[in-house]
Order: sequence, then C-alpha cells, then structure tokens
Amino acid sequence: MKVATWNVNGIRARGGQVEQWLDAERPDVMCLQEIKASHEQVPMTLAARDDYWTCWHGSGGYSGVALLVHRDLAGAECAAAHPAFDFEYRVASVTRGDLEVLTVYVPNGGKDLPGKMQFLEALGNHVAEAHRDGRRLLVCGDLNVALTDLDLHPKERKANAIGQRPDERALLQRVIDLGLTDVQRTLHPGEEGLFTWWAPWRNLRQRNVGWRIDYVLATASLGATATRAECQREFGTSDHAPLVVEFA
Repeated sequence: MKVATWNVNGIRARGGQVEQWLDAERPDVMCLQEIKASHEQVPMTLAARDDYWTCWHGSGGYSGVALLVHRDLAGAECAAAHPAFDFEYRVASVTRGDLEVLTVYVPNGGKDLPGKMQFLEALGNHVAEAHRDGRRLLVCGDLNVALTDLDLHPKERKANAIGQRPDERALLQRVIDLGLTDVQRTLHPGEEGLFTWWAPWRNLRQRNVGWRIDYVLATASLGATATRAECQREFGTSDHAPLVVEFA
C-alpha cells in the first residue's frame, strides 16, 4: 500500500501538479492539506477522475483538506467522515475495514496557540478512542510541529518559536505515544535533512534549509510493515513537498 500526504498550498494553483504526481506515482491513498477551495472550485479534471474516489473538504481561500482513494482500494462504497474536533475544514477521514485514514491540517498557532493545543489534544483523544475500538490508524498531514531539533535545519532552530516550542512538541509526542509510529523517522533514525517545508525565500528549498512538519503516523503494527518513506523535495511549487510512504 502506497500512501502520500502533501500540503499543496492551493489546489486551484497546483491541480495540474497533483494530477501529474498521481499519474506518475499511482498511490493507493493521497491526503492533501490547505487546498484553499470548496468542492466546486476544485479543477474539474482532478475532481472528476474516475480512478480515484475523492473527498474535497474546504470553503474558499483558506485551509481545507482532501482525501483521494484509488478505486481498487475504495471499492463500491466509500464515505468521508469529519471528527467532532474538525473546524475550519481541517480534518477528513475514510474507513475501509478496520483501517481509518485521516488527512489533518493542524493550525499553525501563530495567532491562536491555545486553539492549536486544543486541536492536538482532541486529535490525541481520537487516536485513543480508535485504539479502544480496535481500529488501525493512519494520520497523515501537516501537523505544524517539528518534533525535535533534528527535524529543523540548524539555521531554523529558534527557542520558543511557534512550531518548535517544548509544549507543542510534548503534546505531539503524547499523541504518538498513544500507539502510533512516526514512519519517516523510524525508517531514518538520526538522519539529518529530512525536511518537508521550506520558507519561500532566499532559495531555502534549493538549499534544503527547512522543517519536518508533515507526517505519516501509523498504528504501530502497521508502521512495522513500512518499507519506504521519502519526501520528494524536487517536485512541485508548494512550500511543502509530497511525503510518500509504502507499507508491505
């Protein structure tokens, strides 16, 4: 199973890039964030693809998430859900058998840090509930927290900066400790330069001066089957790059 997550920073601007990527990679599941569009505003050639079941959860020029599930996996019946803690079009999920996949866009927190913390707390509650119910989970998306200093270029490390504060890191770690695996870091322990976001100035992306804030978190039993986790820094014009994970 191939799963991908990508903050596209506007589907209307990058719909063609998403289609190009889908055609090349053929993921089973693709999770998008910050689509900045309602369903009606999604490019028709992308929204009307017959090889993917899609859910577009957005409203205009802010936030928004999407799920794309290949028809071979989606089957005849597939329905999206939105956990109770969803606000500003930040969460959508789909369940197939005992596996629930969530596309998640955590608030940045620059204007409302308490709101970000509350959102992460609620995400943790959802993870705990899924475990109690016997569901496996994939939490994919822009979580807007660099978990450790290793997830930041040395030039980007700033004590108490939003996205790398100790309280944000501790809360995201508590979510992971509920029984999830950070797949990319587990497959590449100690490796530097695994960034997924770069500020759009001073050629930071070309120089790989970035942050790792996009994740695929998997229930531990599923995470143990992961064989690949790769961020494709060279692809696309978003300030994030696609993160691809494959499970055996």
